[in-house]
Amino acid sequence: MKNEDLGWNSFFEKTFEPYRNEGYQVGRVSLEHKHMYRVQTEVGEALAEVSGKMRHLAFRREDYPAVGDWVVLSIRGEEQRATIHAVLPRKSKFSRKVAGQVTEEQIVASNVDTVFLFTALNLDFNVRRIERYMVLAWESGANPVIVLSKADLCEDPEALAAEVAAVAVGVPIHIISSAENRGLDALAAYISPGQTVALLGSSGVGKSTLVNRIYGKDILDTGDIRSGDDKGKHTTTHRELITLPGGGILIDTPGMRELQLWDVSEGLSTSFQDIEELAQMCYFQDCKHENEPKCAVNQALDEGTLALERFHNYLKLQKELAYLARKEDKGLQAAEKAKWKKLRQSLKSQPNR
Repeated sequence: MKNEDLGWNSFFEKTFEPYRNEGYQVGRVSLEHKHMYRVQTEVGEALAEVSGKMRHLAFRREDYPAVGDWVVLSIRGEEQRATIHAVLPRKSKFSRKVAGQVTEEQIVASNVDTVFLFTALNLDFNVRRIERYMVLAWESGANPVIVLSKADLCEDPEALAAEVAAVAVGVPIHIISSAENRGLDALAAYISPGQTVALLGSSGVGKSTLVNRIYGKDILDTGDIRSGDDKGKHTTTHRELITLPGGGILIDTPGMRELQLWDVSEGLSTSFQDIEELAQMCYFQDCKHENEPKCAVNQALDEGTLALERFHNYLKLQKELAYLARKEDKGLQAAEKAKWKKLRQSLKSQPNR
């Protein structure tokens, strides 16, 4: 397999040039194990680990490889093993805050061209969750596409699609049903040689089923949705990069019901551009959209041209982002102190010259 089949292009070629001159090779991370990585290269698949030097210089989670990354390698072909020396700059990355109390970035997928944002047309349908996914997708640098799956379980898919269109202006929306083979051809148009598509959404929305349909055979486990609440079972337990026989790359991801924001100020502005444009029309520049006179946002709410639920979700995401920024500042200060402490210890351990 050539690197171009894995998504290699002039962007990565330019950044890899200094390493090539030193005799290194390149590969793309297809699977992340605990402390180990599966990488795809032009000479085949290899099991790789991070070099000691790279581990020593890594201070944050994002300094380590993620699925979709292009990495600098020294390959031991006879062993099908490799050592990762560096991660090439990322063209795009879809990130979220790690679950729990730790303020840290988790890269879900990197170097993605298109993001399929899945939502099932059943009892789990939630426009507010779609808005949250849109914020992260716009921030990632990839092109978002909304996929409304399981249309066979919905009486009026077009009505729900219209609700989504109202909050995702200009974003392609596709209604599909893998069970009825509906709408799959339209999605295939986004998948071409060298292009990477990431599939994101809650459990049970049909991501793995779609991968199997596009691939042409069942390569991933799939699970039925639960009766009663229409929520899915976790059939995908890890992120995985899959190269397709006909060309193109898919990154399947585990279901993410908890999707916490991470550094998405631009994504928030893009996703809620209608509200931010209204805010610019307010009489007072520092309008809080509460009881101020001549407030364009409140006028839109009164007239019904802006949905109250959408505005409340915008405020909620703003507060969440501000809280995250405060926590991250404290975390960065602590990380900087730890970094310099580590460097001082390293210098002390070196012999005098």
